[in-house]
Amino acid sequence: GAKYIVITSKHHDGFSMYDSKVSNFDIVDSTPYKKDPIKELANSAQKHGLQLFFYYSQLDWHHPDYYPWGRTGHYTKREKSGDWAKYLQFQDAQLKELLTQYGPIGGIWFDGWWDQEDSHNWDNWQLQRTYKMIHELQPATLIVNNHHRFTVPGEDYQGFEQQLPTNQERLGKLPLEMAQTMNGSWGFSLTDDNYKTTKELVQTLVSAAGRNANYLLNTGPMPNGKIQPENLKTFAEIGQWLKVFGKSIYGTRGGPISPQNWGVSTHNNESIFIHILNWQADTLSIELATPIKSATNLKTSKPVNFKQVEGVITLENLKFDNEEYVQVIELTLKPND
Repeated sequence: GAKYIVITSKHHDGFSMYDSKVSNFDIVDSTPYKKDPIKELANSAQKHGLQLFFYYSQLDWHHPDYYPWGRTGHYTKREKSGDWAKYLQFQDAQLKELLTQYGPIGGIWFDGWWDQEDSHNWDNWQLQRTYKMIHELQPATLIVNNHHRFTVPGEDYQGFEQQLPTNQERLGKLPLEMAQTMNGSWGFSLTDDNYKTTKELVQTLVSAAGRNANYLLNTGPMPNGKIQPENLKTFAEIGQWLKVFGKSIYGTRGGPISPQNWGVSTHNNESIFIHILNWQADTLSIELATPIKSATNLKTSKPVNFKQVEGVITLENLKFDNEEYVQVIELTLKPND
């Protein structure tokens, strides 16, 4: 059910997963594989109509000009020297490669800025120069930066890592995205078998949608390049759920009812979708002044009895199955007179 893919082009170790011309520390020049997986993925994504985004780490433990080291670089035991301006030139040269060699790119997903937070301020990063170059090369390419702060000019949406966008003090006015792992690790970990259940992930997907956020679900491939069987099973189960309930997620925004203890709402131009995550009673009363024409259980396609009086709608004959991830009720809007 995914509509876009974010793939690592370069991580904190400085190793590039594509054929970079400004570095030999990449998968083509430094491994026996000798092929460019980013090129293969870009061709496949275009074939299947998926938007392709590139994760790019601004933090680089390998490049000699990435200095000061930042918080994490002290473990690298590199020389205490470097030319920061040259590193930024290298960074922008790699970004230019990514934006000119692989066709239309949906977005750049920056990470690692936080490593230099103590020793560099915004101006040192020359973010506006980098963002301007990206938008000049591909105006439709979106920019997000996982810096855990308010967005700055040039960024197109705001990301939240491993948490729903519930902190009102951090919310800006841009579109939102929540990124989450399927267990505890961003990359593959042989010892990390703390997998989140499909129910937990679907409920998080729904909770994100109800808060106006896209949901970015991470998996780390195994050393042989394949996706873990546990993750493939979960992806398939999420996909099956979306086949039935996708209309309550795709093309919607957060609904007119703010997130509640019982769940969340989403909406489009024709319907409001009530997502019940935590409710066992057979009736549910919700403050809703919008006139409703009908209520339907999205799984069974059967009508749900309801009453709407003085700005409160009460849904009746709710039957929650503990095996069900979420109960979704579609409220069809009355047409305007």
